[in-house]
Amino acid sequence: MGVLMVSNLAKAFGGVQAVAGVSFCVAAGEMLAMIGPNGAGKTTCFNMLNGQLAPDAGAIEMQGQSLLGKTPREICRAGVGRTFQITATFASMSVRENVQIALLSHARRLGSLLAAMENKFLKEANELLDQVGLRAQAGRPCAELAYADLKRVELAVALASRPRLLLMDEPSAGMAAAERHAMIQLAAQLARASKIAVLFTEHDMEVVFQYADRVIVLCEGALIAQGTPDEVRADARVRRVYLGELSEPTGDA
Repeated sequence: MGVLMVSNLAKAFGGVQAVAGVSFCVAAGEMLAMIGPNGAGKTTCFNMLNGQLAPDAGAIEMQGQSLLGKTPREICRAGVGRTFQITATFASMSVRENVQIALLSHARRLGSLLAAMENKFLKEANELLDQVGLRAQAGRPCAELAYADLKRVELAVALASRPRLLLMDEPSAGMAAAERHAMIQLAAQLARASKIAVLFTEHDMEVVFQYADRVIVLCEGALIAQGTPDEVRADARVRRVYLGELSEPTGDA
């Protein structure tokens, strides 16, 4: 049984069908890539899974529990983490403090911020920073970090809620090619080690085909293909509407 089960998900804005009857599942420890051209419905789908948008129809279940009607905070409490295309950290606070705040929030102890925070969840924060390779920069303000390192901080913050499902919206956006590969490889290693289901969007098809276990393809709101990277790469319809230029992947689509 999958960690996430999505059935016949639909959302329209006026006369535009942004998502049209999309169904898929994500298993524990699986990296599932959601790809498609701009306007395909990827962000709308993500926002429904995260509770930011209410679907017009369909079902969203995580290990048998419906997520419909829940707020983003309630969905996070249910075990869904998310990273965003644009990073959001507290720039003046240290790397470690950003992770500590996430741990305090998950433990429902944000009131503790009124007191000194130095020793609260210190061990747990350091362990998360070890996982994302930022322990050596734990004391630096986030404002001083390179963009790729900010993305790693955001990943550590997402992992602080101990998610069973992680939604990653273009996690390598804005990075150089080597940084993109390193970021997705890190996410894949952590997901498989901790059995976290990961659904991610990504425009770099070289990254998608190298690190995704399976790929689903949206076009004009509809699911037009799904399967292994090799199956999706070979799909005639996918190549016609999206991947025709990728016989030799060279970078961003």
